[in-house]
Amino acid sequence: MEHRSLMVRASAVAVDIVRGVQGDDLGSPTPCAELNVRALVNHLAYWTGVRGHVAGLKQSPHGDRVVDGFDFTGVVGWADEYASRSAATALVWSEPEAWEGETALTGAGVSPMPARFVGGVVLGEWLVHGWDLAVATGQKVDVDDELAAVLYEDIVGKAEMARRYGVYGPEVAVPADAPLFERALGLAGRDPSWRRQGQEQRG
Repeated sequence: MEHRSLMVRASAVAVDIVRGVQGDDLGSPTPCAELNVRALVNHLAYWTGVRGHVAGLKQSPHGDRVVDGFDFTGVVGWADEYASRSAATALVWSEPEAWEGETALTGAGVSPMPARFVGGVVLGEWLVHGWDLAVATGQKVDVDDELAAVLYEDIVGKAEMARRYGVYGPEVAVPADAPLFERALGLAGRDPSWRRQGQEQRG
């Protein structure tokens, strides 16, 4: 299945998880050692709600109040705003034109890459960082088989380069018969068994 037909579903996974983040979660650790929950929400909001959106349009984010380092969680109704921004990004990447030619997450004309590569990065942000947020806040993650298959294929193709640039940590060994989503997480440097110490899973 083509990536573009799954972008709305991938966005919905992240949106559901972001909506489940509570105020007392924001200072909690995540599987991303350098980011707590607040910083990870801000990262996700910026890269999938701002940069990912304009990358799909092949534009630059001039004039957007959400810039790198902006505390998105300080905005009243931030989860709803994220839902709106993420959905808009998903709709842009659902169009075939978004996947054609070159674009960049760093701004139009800056370090351009194949649009298919960038679209895969956006999908991975929703699903992998969505998982990071979910396990950090005791939430369940619902990634269906089609999403898992596309994510796995995408990560296999870029994992070595991503590790070289420090985007992914070292590969975590995951059993060959583990669910495909867990195997994708392992390739992305995540331990699928990671849980915050003392954290109980929410219903």
